[in-house]
Amino acid sequence: MITKETEEMLKFYNLGLTAYKQRKWDEAIRAFEKALSIQPEDGPSELYLQRSRTFKESPPAENWDGVFTMTTK
Repeated sequence: MITKETEEMLKFYNLGLTAYKQRKWDEAIRAFEKALSIQPEDGPSELYLQRSRTFKESPPAENWDGVFTMTTK
């Protein structure tokens, strides 16, 4: 059974993921930060938060397909 806390966190995670795919970086950042305020240990929210911040500073090409390409190990 899913807890109310997890359900709330997932709501913000999904909002963030939608914004991320639409290249709405500020919106994505806010949603992932909110998800992490509910469950600080959520790895996927942390990962997408960092990616959103990276893309806000250096946006991907116009033909970006949503794939994140690592540039370092």
